[in-house]
Amino acid sequence: MNASLFALALMDGVSYAALLFLVALGLTLIFGVMRILNIAHGSLYAWGGYFAATLGLLITRFELSPLLALPALVVAAVLLGGLLGTVLEFALLRRILDKDPILQLLVTFAAFMVLEDLQRMIWGVQPVFVSDVVSQLGTLSVAGVTYTRYQLLVLPSMAVLAFFGLRWFLGRTALGRQVTAVTHHREVATAMGVNTGRVTWLTISVGCALGALGGALASPTTSFTPGIGAEMMVLSFAVVATGGLGQIGGAALAALMIGLARSFAIYLLPELEVLVPYLIMVGVLLIRPEGLFSTAAARRI
Repeated sequence: MNASLFALALMDGVSYAALLFLVALGLTLIFGVMRILNIAHGSLYAWGGYFAATLGLLITRFELSPLLALPALVVAAVLLGGLLGTVLEFALLRRILDKDPILQLLVTFAAFMVLEDLQRMIWGVQPVFVSDVVSQLGTLSVAGVTYTRYQLLVLPSMAVLAFFGLRWFLGRTALGRQVTAVTHHREVATAMGVNTGRVTWLTISVGCALGALGGALASPTTSFTPGIGAEMMVLSFAVVATGGLGQIGGAALAALMIGLARSFAIYLLPELEVLVPYLIMVGVLLIRPEGLFSTAAARRI
């Protein structure tokens, strides 16, 4: 592998890992607080992407300033994800909080199917894609490879910002410490006066917003078609399981491992591209069944 191809695979892997981490971060945050593996999370990625692409096309159609495109994608995704998260929390997730895990999986899978059908009703089955953000930010040359600034700078920056922002929130704010208390022991936190209902709603809203944000940021580089939410859901599950259920640092490391491995597989062994993420997950879980970061030691989040 020559230097240019290596650099291209490395940059592709980092940009893809950033998107994967944002989606997995929302999933692991919800699990850390509610202990529910929310299968509907994949649909939030798809909804965020479709909605952001539609908004980007409207900005182009009405000849608005292209500088509005990126902040519009981010704000729209956060608002949409927060709204859908609120609906899911009030209508569904709070009702299955103490139910059997199998029932939780079935109910959230049903929610996933409903959201997928609504997505087809609104946007149809044709690919939706908007690339104006990428073209506006231009390109740069790295190791002889021309690469977009959007993928090389914006996507990793958003992932890093989300990682440290969530770390700061959980460790430095009163509400964040309440979230951490609920992850450790919900009953004790309630007895100490923590409003667990508010904490749960906040967690679901933020987690869903992160999933939608991942889709929105992917929309300038990815064609959104029916089924893309299921694909991202499976990959984000692999990230969460590899990093350790409920572990933010583990999700970051696992997303980087899987993103880089998948990217290098595309250039070196394309027939193994789909298989590589799951080989990494199986390899890690065979050695450390609790994932890279032990939930028993770190107590989640």
